Amino acid sequence: MRRLFLDPGLAAETDAPVRSCDHPGCLASGDFRAPKSRLQLRDYYWFCLEHVRTYNAAWNYYAGMSDGEVEAEVRHDTVWQRPSWRLGARHGPGYAARIRDYFGVYSESQGQARGSGRQNGRPASAAAQRALSAREQALDVFEIEPPFTPVRLKARYKALVKLHHPDAHGGDKVAEEKLKIINQAYATLKASYFS
Repeated sequence: MRRLFLDPGLAAETDAPVRSCDHPGCLASGDFRAPKSRLQLRDYYWFCLEHVRTYNAAWNYYAGMSDGEVEAEVRHDTVWQRPSWRLGARHGPGYAARIRDYFGVYSESQGQARGSGRQNGRPASAAAQRALSAREQALDVFEIEPPFTPVRLKARYKALVKLHHPDAHGGDKVAEEKLKIINQAYATLKASYFS
């Protein structure tokens, strides 16, 4: 049998604790870290297992903060401490003025809807529009006539979404409502013709 020759200088030291527990009066090794405070999250106390459990059970991250400060902290954490802004708020005030709408296609706020008068041979009064079925209303929103393919319907949907998306109009509520109508019409047409 071979003998192992160990150099006493290379032998492992006895189980001496690297650091002792920071709890007063505890002589156990401090193997577990716990943050010192909410403002010093990278500075730690080192505790034994028993004392780190006690410390963690009693520690409150939001101690000393008012309800408003806690709410602001939670809101700030939902975006990972990054700056954020309201949807559509990045556009400047002159954004709407740069869009040229010569035919009044996108201006629903002038008191006159886009399809006033006769469209596709049908009267476009308010009563007549309400009387149309959901499928006919969806076809009027998309301005297409059957027969059409799913690819053509999806291409028209993408074009309408691109034109009427609220981000393209500075977060305008009218554009948001128009987009909701487009989404509903797309779902109706898909269900009516391709399900």
